[in-house]
Amino acid sequence: MTTTVPTPADSLVVRGTPVELVDVVKDYGSGARALDGISLDIRPGEFVALLGPSGCGKTTALRAISGLETIDAGHVRIGGRQIESVPVHKRDIGMVFQSYSLFPHMTVTQNTAFGLQMRKVGRAERDRRVQEALDLVGLGHLGERYAHQLSGGQQQRVALARALVTRPRVLLLDEPLSALDAKVRVQLRDEIRRIQQETGITAVFVTHDQEEALAVADRVAVMNAGSIEQIGTPEDLYLRPATEFVAGFVGHSNRVEGVLEHGRVQVAGQELPALPGATPDGPVVAFVRPEDVHLAADGLPGIVVSTSFLGAARRTVVRLETGIALTVQHAAAEHPETGDLVRVAFAGQPVAVAARS
Repeated sequence: MTTTVPTPADSLVVRGTPVELVDVVKDYGSGARALDGISLDIRPGEFVALLGPSGCGKTTALRAISGLETIDAGHVRIGGRQIESVPVHKRDIGMVFQSYSLFPHMTVTQNTAFGLQMRKVGRAERDRRVQEALDLVGLGHLGERYAHQLSGGQQQRVALARALVTRPRVLLLDEPLSALDAKVRVQLRDEIRRIQQETGITAVFVTHDQEEALAVADRVAVMNAGSIEQIGTPEDLYLRPATEFVAGFVGHSNRVEGVLEHGRVQVAGQELPALPGATPDGPVVAFVRPEDVHLAADGLPGIVVSTSFLGAARRTVVRLETGIALTVQHAAAEHPETGDLVRVAFAGQPVAVAARS
């Protein structure tokens, strides 16, 4: 069976617009600094995810771009124009939130057309653009339904169509998938990425879900306590984390104490190359990915503490004789049982290190 993927009409294809945050500060008083002088340069047509735990400042940064949050210092620029004093409705942005915010008394078509009506777009042009937007999100056949007649995923697609129909220069998405079940989340995140690529719009996507961020973004900015710890491609963040926070937050890591000397770190009786960094020689913490630890016939002896089936792989926790617990990700066909005596070995991949606190 062949699936037809909707493609955007020419009127929905936009030229990407750069977005810049320059030394942006937002204080809430009493020492609560939501944004601590962050700077971010988003290229035209780029999809950037802001990733981090609750309270790290990612939504505040998005609201600063939209104008829903005033800033205390620094600058926000869209298309090279400084916009701190520009009201929300004149910033030429589209916004999609966690809550769908659809008008319950309006049909899908009427909800999608709302922004165009506010802009006094003529009826014929409005109808054409609404149909194009609904076709793009795969809901062209549901225009006469009301919100209560739609699933959560369909409602979020309507919200996305409504944000795109006005042809904004920038699309802002604040945790748009968090209210959906797991399967629909994956489907819709892939749809959002497809639509962003086909329209060419610059997009900023806020999420606390690292899998989401790594799957859809061109670059990911990892935030912590109002600052950007690192920004880079998903591969950069996963393979070359710049800080202890990034190494611990992005992906799963074994946090193992060791000693760094001349670019190599002694960990659990084995020597591994360390990623380049400013950490001085001496006691360090090494971050070893579970897939870089293997069950091996001639490795370090230990006992299986637990094992979890993940589908194509299995994740097993092994406690070494030294007391160190290591998580090992291995083929599902390997099936150690709790209490089994096994041996583990490191793959020898470069690891991130941080000075031992």
